[in-house]
Amino acid sequence: MKERKARWYGGSAPGNRCPAVPVGARLLWHDPALWVCGDWQAEHVRTLKLGTARIAVLGPCSATDHDMGRALSVPDLASVAQTWAGSHTVVRLTERGRVEVLADTGAASPLYTVSTPDGPVWGSSSLALSSLAGGRVDTEWLAAYLRDKHRPASGRSAWAGVTPVPAGHLLRLGTEGGPALAAWWKPMRRTPHEASAALRHALGEGVRARVEGVSATTDLAGMDSTTVALLAAQFGPITGVTMHPASITSGGDMQYAQALTVPGLTREPFPLGVRHLPFTATDVLLPATDEPAPSTGVWAMFADQLGTMAAAGSVCHLTGDGGDNLFLSTPAHLASLARNGHWVRMYGDARDWARLRRQSPRPLIAAALRGNAADIGRSDFGRPGWLTVPVPRVDTVTGPDADMALVASLRTVARSAYSEIQLSDALALPLHNPYFDGAVLDAVVSAPIEQRYSARRYKPMLAGAFADLLPHAHRTRAAKGLMVGDFHLGLRRNRTRVLGLADGRLAALGLVNPAPLRATIHAAALGAETIWPPLLSALATEAWLEAVERTPGTKWARSAPTPAGAR
Repeated sequence: MKERKARWYGGSAPGNRCPAVPVGARLLWHDPALWVCGDWQAEHVRTLKLGTARIAVLGPCSATDHDMGRALSVPDLASVAQTWAGSHTVVRLTERGRVEVLADTGAASPLYTVSTPDGPVWGSSSLALSSLAGGRVDTEWLAAYLRDKHRPASGRSAWAGVTPVPAGHLLRLGTEGGPALAAWWKPMRRTPHEASAALRHALGEGVRARVEGVSATTDLAGMDSTTVALLAAQFGPITGVTMHPASITSGGDMQYAQALTVPGLTREPFPLGVRHLPFTATDVLLPATDEPAPSTGVWAMFADQLGTMAAAGSVCHLTGDGGDNLFLSTPAHLASLARNGHWVRMYGDARDWARLRRQSPRPLIAAALRGNAADIGRSDFGRPGWLTVPVPRVDTVTGPDADMALVASLRTVARSAYSEIQLSDALALPLHNPYFDGAVLDAVVSAPIEQRYSARRYKPMLAGAFADLLPHAHRTRAAKGLMVGDFHLGLRRNRTRVLGLADGRLAALGLVNPAPLRATIHAAALGAETIWPPLLSALATEAWLEAVERTPGTKWARSAPTPAGAR
């Protein structure tokens, strides 16, 4: 299977005439250095120059050259760039020689900084930057991740000495002083019609920026991926891939995919067999990523799917990931309703949600009255019995603001999903998740509560915004398939291999007690009811540490000095 070098980008601060740059990088400009690594689609690396000022847009973006020209000359970079659809980073070198790096709203294009003797360096890969800081994992970040991967340690990355740039912030680098951060994004309010129009534009333009003029594939399963597939088909031929058990060729996702007939869309089934079960070994080694990837447990399936599509000529694969996080969120709005005194609506919605979950509404109502939106309807599995170390302070959103709870949750998932993009990059098939785009998040949180939350309608905002595009059967579908049985079976068939992970690198770091972890694995393999999230996090982290251990770190070299008068 074809493999390629990791794709990422980064730069240095002004004032260092001979900075360290990654070996093999392509310099976009010097003094200060800006580079890209790996193979990039030409449309996803664009630069523009006006006098001594320069601008670069890195990643899929809807901006035109005219838009980039406007962004070069305005005092406030975000005032122009915030309207651009896609997932990208905007870098501007001002006439005064300062660097501005605009981190996207949704954290789908994460950024990091690291301090070096020659000044700060920033980049889109914490793994690549870690070699400038000693290449050591951050055990406190790992402890928080193992406790609950959706509540990361505050202000840390998986790598010691590598600091994340907060999403929705502007990073400023000058010749004097250290890096400075300023928030540039905050939620706005739109009417239902305006919010739907903003969502259609953001998602549609984000898809167009990725697939126009290239051979592309998409997932084709639930409402989220179907919407993306139908949008992509408007810009050229697209192949929608539907995974299904090899022995079942009708019903479920297959039924809906087979009923979808639109110009430009070709349907392609992807049958799953025993070799695709979770935890199954494969000849394709797990690539090293910034942090443990969500698909680590199903790497055999994921790698085969990506490899098959790449071999068929696809150069771009779109997923529906993030749709559930945006449109099928927890009933966090109950806290906002309680804060604003909308008691009838709050009690009614709590009863509807409780009925849907076949539980008492009392816990939901009590949580709403306490006013912590982030905890409403969210499961707390408790501290795993095999986690042996204290967990550091984690990022939490307190208070009744359902919007901020949604934003914080989506950013965590989007940052984690970036490691999936790194997995797919290693197999030469760029992966894209349009629902994590910053402009999409901005559109969703701008909508009124009643447009977004409902226990009676499935994903009401998405279904309403694309009512004319989605067939009726797809708009009204609510059921989704579950893979819990596959995980039990996969663990049973691969128990010996998985048990070997229990007493490995995490145990050597003092983070895990192997005995209770082995007991959990044994019980899950026997079909016992299992709390999967912490177990999957532990197994994914162990596999990730192994991948990192066998992968050479990024090598750096001094760049040549810039000739006098050149930029």
